[in-house]
Amino acid sequence: MPDNRPYSIQRSQLNIIKLRKILRDLPPFCSEYFRGIEPNTSILTRINYAYDLRLFFEFLTNEVPVFKEENPRQLTMEDLKKVEAVHLEMFLEHVTFYSRSDEEPAGLENHEPGKARKLSAIRSCFSHFYKKGYLDRNVTELVDIPKIHEKVIIRLDVDEVARLLDSVENGEGLTETQKRYHKYTRQRDLTLLTLFLGTGIRISECVGLNITDFDFNTNGFQVTRKGGNQVLLYFGEEVRKALDDYLEERNKMEPLPGHENALFLSLQRKRLSNRAIQNLVKKYSRIISPLKKISPHKLRSTYGTTLYRETGDIYLVADVLGHKDVNTTRKHYAAISDDKRRMAARVVKLREE
Repeated sequence: MPDNRPYSIQRSQLNIIKLRKILRDLPPFCSEYFRGIEPNTSILTRINYAYDLRLFFEFLTNEVPVFKEENPRQLTMEDLKKVEAVHLEMFLEHVTFYSRSDEEPAGLENHEPGKARKLSAIRSCFSHFYKKGYLDRNVTELVDIPKIHEKVIIRLDVDEVARLLDSVENGEGLTETQKRYHKYTRQRDLTLLTLFLGTGIRISECVGLNITDFDFNTNGFQVTRKGGNQVLLYFGEEVRKALDDYLEERNKMEPLPGHENALFLSLQRKRLSNRAIQNLVKKYSRIISPLKKISPHKLRSTYGTTLYRETGDIYLVADVLGHKDVNTTRKHYAAISDDKRRMAARVVKLREE
């Protein structure tokens, strides 16, 4: 029987099951912590926190002599009281480059953003039990969050956008193997990239799109934002044309059970996954801009930049992109443009001609 529930609900329930599975590897007191933060966090945030806490407790039981238990499941609240600032600092140094087992060579690494996220997860846990009175102090406040250096926002130029869409249409630059499949995926890929570049949606929002989410009378469509909120967005004529052409093909397909309403389908007739979309974007972007590591999020940044340049309205950009804090938008899209940087490069002359 087809599963007609919204994709966001299906994914949420699968993620709840995933979180419960991770909790089996954590100390029993963590169940209370995750129940406590549930009202104010998304399920994806809780899953990430669970992964980070599992890594931290594994480190304590494997690397710190004061914790003699064989596995994290045996840790108690009394053990949590023994954690010192130096243990947290040792953990942050450990996750710079590490392995999760003796059999595997060290191959996992974290830079400042990864370390900051892990420390935030640990802080959240300790803060919860300190607030509830289980702990007499919050030792995590003694450790500074690693400083995160600002990254240059990477986006496509206007001519690169045109060349990206052209490469999807004509298949130039693809390998012989890729060309064999291109005739089957050309219109789907073109529509997907046009939708990213023409609306600025997130990859998770794109994956969850259903055919029934679109209203062609108003050129509007419904997406499920972070946290599960549903909003109505609009698309222009270029996006509409791409959708019209693709839906002619899509309506002839026979999806597998459970994927009947999915907008974008794989060659296996299943809903296109996050990873598949990431690989799709990478495949075409390498052709037109090999030095830029373009991801779906970079296409979103390209849309946000174009919208800001055309309107100058930072609040409109924040609203369309779904940013809760306009300062996030301002930081990313109100910076000096690449056009001005290129102008600066032409101004300075090293030799008289």
